[in-house]
Amino acid sequence: MEYVYAAMLLHKAGQKVDEASVKKVLEAAHVKVDDARVKALVAALEGVNIDEAIEKAAVVAAPVAAAPAGGHAGGESKKEEKSKEEEKKSEEQAAAGLGALFG
Repeated sequence: MEYVYAAMLLHKAGQKVDEASVKKVLEAAHVKVDDARVKALVAALEGVNIDEAIEKAAVVAAPVAAAPAGGHAGGESKKEEKSKEEEKKSEEQAAAGLGALFG
């Protein structure tokens, strides 16, 4: 996860996310750097609009975070429950796909 954080920090600072930069950030944080993981991360982020990916992740996470913590509301029908379950599965699949971008 620290590799993804390094890439996000570089991006937020307006720096280019390349192997040397990611490695420097990780070394500054006293993380033992695995060059293969750095290469894989940079390759996975090639051509990815990081701002757009973060925005999509935030949109998917917001409804999940706003969901009630316990049980079901008393008046929901089974049809409504199925629809909500399908929507939640769709959102979870989108979030899982986003996770694959960051290794």
